[in-house]
Amino acid sequence: MRLQGIDKVVKASGCPICGGADLVPFKKATFDPSSLRADQVRITDSEYGKVWDLGRCRSCGHIFADPCPSPEAIASLYAQVEDPQYEEEAEGRSRNFVRILNRLERLAPAKGELLDIGAATGILLDLARRKGWKPDGLEVSQWAVRIARAKYDLRLREGDLLELDLPQERYAAVTMVDIIEHLPQPLPAAVRAWEVLKFGGLLCLVTPDIHSLAARAAGSRWWHLRPGHLAYFSWTSLAGLLRRAGFRVVELRRYAWTFSAHYLLSRRPVFRRLADSGLASFLKGLPIKLPLGDSFEIYAEKVLKA
Repeated sequence: MRLQGIDKVVKASGCPICGGADLVPFKKATFDPSSLRADQVRITDSEYGKVWDLGRCRSCGHIFADPCPSPEAIASLYAQVEDPQYEEEAEGRSRNFVRILNRLERLAPAKGELLDIGAATGILLDLARRKGWKPDGLEVSQWAVRIARAKYDLRLREGDLLELDLPQERYAAVTMVDIIEHLPQPLPAAVRAWEVLKFGGLLCLVTPDIHSLAARAAGSRWWHLRPGHLAYFSWTSLAGLLRRAGFRVVELRRYAWTFSAHYLLSRRPVFRRLADSGLASFLKGLPIKLPLGDSFEIYAEKVLKA
């Protein structure tokens, strides 16, 4: 399904994280937003190197799309996303999510209800349910919501985080794994996570680190430079975001990815023939852990706002 592109964008009057007005250009756009399609913002897209016009805040280092599309335009785009390859990688993604759930168990006062924001097809929530959590989640992709119900018997809340009616002070944990970089308004999203958590509840947030060694080494080919990403955090801007939203960071880690060899080879055109060869079945069953260190993995506790 094709969207008619995103032709309405808004120029920033200040940094979306700290409000600073000292903004400078960071990168020029490398694609035309008016021709953007839903398949270009799938979780498994390989549109590496394609970015919006990016600006940088000199106060906190935050890098973001400027001008930026509206939340409504982004929600409309993601509602159309279909991504069968995401579910094909369920085994590898499960390895990633189990590590998160194990850390939440260690850090959380007790298990309870867990809300996954941007739940995709529900892989994380299905694992959480097996480990004793009560799963709840929201997802904007209509396709993903259908798959979550059919495959995992999960009834996700369908819609945008800032628009859905969510219970206040209810959840023991909230997960936002590779979500906040897709949002035009990261701070209101973090505040919403704070609102739905119980006091002392934990937020797990995973997002790319544009200043990481891997990002600098890859340059314009870094795999997180993609049309779906509107926000790129420094540690300063991310810590500021969490502090303003009412969180205290209790643990900072570097996220490690696990994917099948087939999936990794399929990411690059030069290797796709090998990925789709007679070795495909073998490659799909071969997990590879990538400790690239190019994403933050943060656990933060809900506290009283300053």
